[in-house]
Amino acid sequence: MGNKAIRMGASVGALVIATWGSVGMAQSATPAAPAVPTYQRTAPAGAPNIVLVLLDDVGFGATATFGGPAATPALDALAHEGLRYNRFHTTAICSPTRSSLLTGRNPHATGIGAVMNGVDARPGYSGFHTKDTATIAEILRENGYSTAAFGKWHQTPDWEVSQSGPFDRWPTGEGFDKFYGFQGGETDQFEPTLYDGTTPVLRRPGKNYHLTEDLADRSIEWMRSQHSVTPERPFFLYFATGGIHAPIQVPEPWIERYRGKFDQGWDKLREEIFARQKKLGVIPANTKLTPRPEGLPAWDSLTPDQKKIASRLMESYAAFLAHTDAQVGRLAQALKDSGQFDNTLFVYIVGDNGASAEGGLGGSLNYMGPLQGIPESEATKLAGIDRIGAADSYAHINSAWAWATNAPFQWTKTIASHLGGTRNAMVVTWPKKITDKGGLRSQFGHVNDIAPTILDAVGIKAPEEVNGVHQKPMNGVSLTYSFNDAKAPERHTTQYFEVFGHRAIYHDGWMASAFHSRLPWGIGMDLSAKPFEADKWELYNLRTDYSQANDLAAKQPAKLEEMKALFMQEAAANNVLPLKGQQMSQKGLPDLSEGLKRATYYEGTVSVPEKAVPRMTNRSWSLESAVDVTDKASGVIATIGGTAAGWSLYIDAQRRPVFTYRLFDVKTVDLVGQPLAAGRNTLRVDFNYDGLGFAKGGQLNLLVNGTQAAADTIPASPPAFFSINETFDVGVDTGSPAGRYPEGAALGYAISGAKIDGVTIEQR
Repeated sequence: MGNKAIRMGASVGALVIATWGSVGMAQSATPAAPAVPTYQRTAPAGAPNIVLVLLDDVGFGATATFGGPAATPALDALAHEGLRYNRFHTTAICSPTRSSLLTGRNPHATGIGAVMNGVDARPGYSGFHTKDTATIAEILRENGYSTAAFGKWHQTPDWEVSQSGPFDRWPTGEGFDKFYGFQGGETDQFEPTLYDGTTPVLRRPGKNYHLTEDLADRSIEWMRSQHSVTPERPFFLYFATGGIHAPIQVPEPWIERYRGKFDQGWDKLREEIFARQKKLGVIPANTKLTPRPEGLPAWDSLTPDQKKIASRLMESYAAFLAHTDAQVGRLAQALKDSGQFDNTLFVYIVGDNGASAEGGLGGSLNYMGPLQGIPESEATKLAGIDRIGAADSYAHINSAWAWATNAPFQWTKTIASHLGGTRNAMVVTWPKKITDKGGLRSQFGHVNDIAPTILDAVGIKAPEEVNGVHQKPMNGVSLTYSFNDAKAPERHTTQYFEVFGHRAIYHDGWMASAFHSRLPWGIGMDLSAKPFEADKWELYNLRTDYSQANDLAAKQPAKLEEMKALFMQEAAANNVLPLKGQQMSQKGLPDLSEGLKRATYYEGTVSVPEKAVPRMTNRSWSLESAVDVTDKASGVIATIGGTAAGWSLYIDAQRRPVFTYRLFDVKTVDLVGQPLAAGRNTLRVDFNYDGLGFAKGGQLNLLVNGTQAAADTIPASPPAFFSINETFDVGVDTGSPAGRYPEGAALGYAISGAKIDGVTIEQR
């Protein structure tokens, strides 16, 4: 035992000696600095606040600042105090632009190369944001910044947008301390579908509510609170409005300012914008105005009634943009009032893509139906013309208005091959550092340049690792080199673009462009099988041809082939391949409703995506609920969708069971039963679909305790969805109301005086 103990002691002693020896050797060299815990990190001295504003679906020529018809005094003021950028680019569609903006990478490289409601299983198009492309918010938060996002997100996969999570691809999982806003591609502006962090919430009460005003209010509250509690800590505020994405909804006084302003029509408006752009100097003097694309009607070909409808739509659209700009102006004024404006880098990007043509050739009072191929008659639009812009409409402009406000460029949103889809106005202000007040910058820029610009302005290098994950390098280039040098050579020399197979490549002033097949004013589906080899490539020298008006493909075939090869090189490096057009199948991705034919939900279940419940499109289905009722019962039992389309089963103020079904602006059905007796009642709704095929009509039946109480028919039904943003709820109606609830009812019309013993949806 003694010898064994000695040997063990020797071993321990040797280990101790070796350990101290290692320490001694380390001390002889320069000691490595210990990692500073995140909670102890501070931003570099003098680091600016960052305000990043992103509007939605705005054409380059829409704002008065860039020659457009909508008054934008906030953008004007910031431009006078800072810089206008007239060769800045987005990706041509929503989610990819946002991902590229916040990560500094190309969109497909982040996994978000497609809009969230159009993803597929290709790695670059899955909608699944990879952790090797961390957001600028995550980087800033790790370096002493407070971070907040207000408004539109649209970067979380559909299968993760529910209260089941996971939440690591929600804003609060992507680097933002605070999030208040909406998840989908759009939302009702008067009755939005909202989240505070990851919790579904109802909007603030009040008759004069508007979402953009609410977002500005809460942003200002957050900035003030942050500055009061931690005045030494700079902040990053991401303010992404729903404006001016459809639905076009804006307070009536703003619309009145634009009455009669668009009676000249879109062809004349485009010419007027073009003339103002030249006068303002925001486009070169030799720029050519590109012609109206085939398929868009001339204004003079419209009937008087069609012109009347179109003019009213555009009045509301311009008003929506003016109203949105005013809320951005409130942010800037709040910073001035607090003395923080001078050291705030304020980036105002006017659109995540070009103006949207998704309203269709005739425009729409409720565009969700026509978008899916359910027509809206001219008589319906005329009858509802005074509702345009109001809470009980879901309007969108004619496609040709979008084209007009994209002046002087070709095409619109989604057309990544051409500048009408990808070139957006931008203004950058930073009084402490930018001395060329009111200057114009024409260096090539892209949304992936913004994150590197922020890091450069703050004085932080892009990290090689974030949260233990090795990072892909940023594709963007800091624009700070241009802040005080209008003639500085551009540093972003190569950039690819791709959406729905439309594609382009920019390199050293040249752009090669290939339009694929999907028209931006189609019904949201591209079922063509056109081979990519059949696409016609065009070639432009953007140094001398600002608007892509002069195709040089026939004159310079060798240059075109060089550019095409470069596109394929960039596509291969960024997960763009294999190329496909718009994909309607999400096979290979998680699907919460796949194989789900019957499901029961309970009171408190809210904000369930439409895609996560048993599918009710193109088939018969049933809804059933047992409800224990008192003599004071009222409120929502179950609902899906909202004002645009959807249904709600509820108990009205007379204790009657009501089932309301909204089929866009085609028909609204109200099935009403007799007042419910106190005690347990079983309510059931059956929809009997009219045969096989898509979007057929059918009969709706309301049954109370097994007896038919009411019935009606609908001439059609949604072939794909009621909405792209509203949800399924039990016991309350979040977002816009699907039912016609009693006047004066509280927001959400929550169930009261009754107990819901489950709600079952079943395919039949």
